[in-house]
Amino acid sequence: MDSPPRRIPGVPDRDRLRALPSVDRLATSVARAELADRRAELLAGARDDADLVERARERLRPTPRRVLNATGVVVHTNLGRAPLAPTARAAVAAATEGYSDLELDLARGERGSRHDHVDPILRELTGAEAGLAVNNCAGAVLLAAAALAGDGRELVVSRGQLIEIGGSFRIPDVVAQAGARLLEVGTTNRTRLADYGAALTERTGAILRAHPSNFRTVGFVEEVAIESLCSLGAPVIDDVGSGVLADDLGVLAEEPSVRRSVRAGAALVCFSGDKLLGGPQAGIIVGTHEAVRACARHPLARALRIDKLSLAALHATLALYRDPERARAEIPVLAMLDAPADELAARARTLADATGGELVETVAKVGGGALPLLELPGPAVALDAALAEPLRTGDPAVVGRVSDGRLLLDVRTLTDAEAGAVATAVRAARS
Repeated sequence: MDSPPRRIPGVPDRDRLRALPSVDRLATSVARAELADRRAELLAGARDDADLVERARERLRPTPRRVLNATGVVVHTNLGRAPLAPTARAAVAAATEGYSDLELDLARGERGSRHDHVDPILRELTGAEAGLAVNNCAGAVLLAAAALAGDGRELVVSRGQLIEIGGSFRIPDVVAQAGARLLEVGTTNRTRLADYGAALTERTGAILRAHPSNFRTVGFVEEVAIESLCSLGAPVIDDVGSGVLADDLGVLAEEPSVRRSVRAGAALVCFSGDKLLGGPQAGIIVGTHEAVRACARHPLARALRIDKLSLAALHATLALYRDPERARAEIPVLAMLDAPADELAARARTLADATGGELVETVAKVGGGALPLLELPGPAVALDAALAEPLRTGDPAVVGRVSDGRLLLDVRTLTDAEAGAVATAVRAARS
């Protein structure tokens, strides 16, 4: 009996090659779509000269596109926030290969919960009694408010924390959508423990503390520490925002620590997965058994649930925090924030030599609404600002920042390999 043909690793078999669409079929499909769009534009009164060939090429380009981040903004929301660690990328790839035990308890042979995949490691890392993950931090805060105060009870909030974050997401709107009644206390710049205490009644569902991550108030200001707030006896929802688990990283000392809020006794602590935690987009909730269970049972939990790919990446990212040294080395966000000066200098010199650019000193930023006043000094390579557009629209796309008529390529947000790719892109843009 003839044996099947030997498969060559990395080379698709003949059946898969035959299944590829023909050039004519692919071109016809794209051409029809472009011509239909162009007819609609002309009928609407368009008078421009459109390059239909370029538009067809753009239509065929995969999206979202990869971008080489040379802006110096580490957690860049417009560029997808935190890049994933290698182990997290591998976990995503593994989760796409087939089916998974997303909501199946293999040991018991019964339906399980997707929350079970992160609950144990969240408890281990934060000291909380329970944990779960939803699709983003805004969803986590909404779910927390709905679960603890969503039946018309009062949610007590300092006036100084009625904040707005990106995308016009405002705390009062969250409270309204959660079905809670907002009760403001204190003033814009000063809120005392007594202000909270005086507001607590039998109608109180919870106290909401929202970290003003994307701005700072200075001068005649006062706010209540999380420990004091939890001493009042009412459930506290603490939205700490950026998700700091790297407590030993000095550059993050001014951001609220997840573990501190858990130790203080907050009923629920909410934070992002794709900011300073360095993982995928996710909203993470940790806290007491009772409060987390109320969140998991709420109808909104299904609407806000996290998908299997993000869940795989989140677990892999959290696992790195079991070894703080490994986390700082392998989680890209932490590695960029903690990058040694000599490493940055060597990368910048190599890029300057390869592009003919000028070495300059600049400051990088954390980004993502975290530590808005913090400046991270380091080197950049300055080039002609005219290169900004061809680099941005090239393949791969390279995004820097224009300052004082020059394009600055900040190497803090590039790896050595990426800096090499940037150099190649610069040469191509000049040709």
